[in-house]
Amino acid sequence: MTYCLGLKTKEGLIGLADTRITSGAETTTAKKIFTVEEDRHCYFIMTSGLRSVRDKAITYFEEVIEEEKSFHFNKLYKAVNKFSEQIKRVAKEDKKAIEEAGLSFNLYAIIGGQLEDDKDPCMFLVYPQGNWIEIKSGTPYTIIGNSGFGTPVLRRSLAYNESMEFALKCAFLSFDATRLSVNDVDYPIDTVVMQRDSFRITEHRFSQKELEPISLFWHARLRDAINELPSDVLQKAFLDEFPISDYLIPDE
Repeated sequence: MTYCLGLKTKEGLIGLADTRITSGAETTTAKKIFTVEEDRHCYFIMTSGLRSVRDKAITYFEEVIEEEKSFHFNKLYKAVNKFSEQIKRVAKEDKKAIEEAGLSFNLYAIIGGQLEDDKDPCMFLVYPQGNWIEIKSGTPYTIIGNSGFGTPVLRRSLAYNESMEFALKCAFLSFDATRLSVNDVDYPIDTVVMQRDSFRITEHRFSQKELEPISLFWHARLRDAINELPSDVLQKAFLDEFPISDYLIPDE
């Protein structure tokens, strides 16, 4: 499985991806973020799904970039459309064989960036069918892969107007909640940060040793917060206010 998270704030974009690859009983580490960075032209692609489908789609997309150097995307959605075409191309070539082998043709992608004619940084979620949706400020994040466990912390804390630093903290806590809940998402994690109008992507890989103190701090604060909850009303659960005998129907 995979955990890839894209965040959109007023200051820019953040991407976070784990690096664990699971194949049967074997696990390996591989990068799940592909980046393109040129003058006033930068974006990243994070993927979740069959690695073979991902690698083929990315390879085809790289060829498009190399062969069509004169073709310069001026808006991010055009690059997204081009990548989507490569997913459809791979589907035509491999989907039947993959499904005959009992597998599902499965590739999701998060594409974020800003090109020269984009007024603001943009982010898109691409589906295996090649269609996509844009991530807007109302819900400024999207997760692909193992999405269930990391969502609550984002819903409770993240808003479009938050700073990049706050958003990155939320991103890590979302990953940490997922890592603790499943065994197919793990360190190291890769991050990409793109400040608004900078047209530059900063990449970093974090090890568990680096981030473990944050995880332990958060764990301790959660326990303290639970102890400090204003929960007098919950004490009713321990009171025998309505004895069970009151609900028994007497024998006739």
